[in-house]
Amino acid sequence: MLKNTFLHIPGIGGVTEKRFWESGVHSWQDFTKDCPIRLSPYKQETISRYIQESQQHIKSGKPGYFSDLLPANQQWRLFPEFRDSTVYLDIETTGLDRYYDSITTIALYDGEAIFYYVNGRNLNDFLDVINSYKVIVSYNGKSFDIPFIESSFGIKLNHAQIDLRYILASLGYKGGLKSCEVQLGIDRGDLKDIDGYFAVLLWNDYQEHGNEKALESMLAYNIQDTVNLETLMIEAYNMKIRETPFYQKQLKDPVLPKNPFRADMKTVERIKREIFSAPGMLYY
Repeated sequence: MLKNTFLHIPGIGGVTEKRFWESGVHSWQDFTKDCPIRLSPYKQETISRYIQESQQHIKSGKPGYFSDLLPANQQWRLFPEFRDSTVYLDIETTGLDRYYDSITTIALYDGEAIFYYVNGRNLNDFLDVINSYKVIVSYNGKSFDIPFIESSFGIKLNHAQIDLRYILASLGYKGGLKSCEVQLGIDRGDLKDIDGYFAVLLWNDYQEHGNEKALESMLAYNIQDTVNLETLMIEAYNMKIRETPFYQKQLKDPVLPKNPFRADMKTVERIKREIFSAPGMLYY
């Protein structure tokens, strides 16, 4: 789809891109001086120059060029070209303030391998792995996960980013990650009652009581987020491409890996009871 895209070129909007497609200019290769759409010499030169640059950046494997130029809700277009260097990312934290709170766990999934990192154990190892990828797929990562990571580690992640929050919102699916999953029929099974707030409670239980089952339950939730991001990415991509003349380029459903952890329901139910019994506290 990326080679069918003109939207990243300055001065080319959705209407003009659609006119290109309708006139038979389906790809960069189809754009010539004999373009059926009337263009000024300046615009024709600009388009030709950006097409040449685009071809060079694909050849050299630089998705950031396209990520920087495409609107946030159109960055799905770069996914197939750079899928082999894409990783799905999600973090859990002690709270929402990246200057006050801390990262507790980080999960990564690249379509084949699962990686997870725990504060106090191997959190710094995350840096060695994340830099082997070029594209990060997240949900609300541009506003939360990435800034939180950059602040916590004192680094800058220069990866191209595909934030599914914007892409799914443009398709009518809004709310948090779990809400979008429900709307799209994704069932989390035993993990359905765990959310970001409950993950904090699991972390606290692990920290205060050394409960490994609480940590494993939290990791199961964190990892499932990243695994489901691949499903959402492909679902969003297919819905988006069906809106174009290139609907035949839909991607196959992913083969989901086995989550290495499971939620310990005894721990989950105990924490629920503690919340219910706490004075003045209501369970979400």
